[in-house]
Amino acid sequence: MISYYAFIDENNLVVDVITGRKYDEEFEGITNWEEYYGNIKNKRCLRTEIDGSIRKNYAGIGYIYNEELDAFIPPKVFNSYILNNETCRWSPPVEYPNDGKKYDWNEETISWIEIEEPTE
Repeated sequence: MISYYAFIDENNLVVDVITGRKYDEEFEGITNWEEYYGNIKNKRCLRTEIDGSIRKNYAGIGYIYNEELDAFIPPKVFNSYILNNETCRWSPPVEYPNDGKKYDWNEETISWIEIEEPTE
């Protein structure tokens, strides 16, 4: 089995993610893989999982680690988006319309704009 590890710089920015030993595996006396990998790269190292079962989201390069929420937060998509503290993902300030039509976010007007379907 394997686990995934994110390397964090001094600004809590994820700068690398690797595949490594299973977090609870003991090998040659090593039991703390975050510490082990962190020492190799001389960076803070935190475990992350693809399914988001630890630290809310799978870490990606460019994500920020939020210590208070113990979560990896993806880059903000639009300035108006708001962080959902439950999911630690960015959400628009206006809910997506539920009328079966397709919309794009318009940051200028802070609203959803219907996508016009091409006519023949």
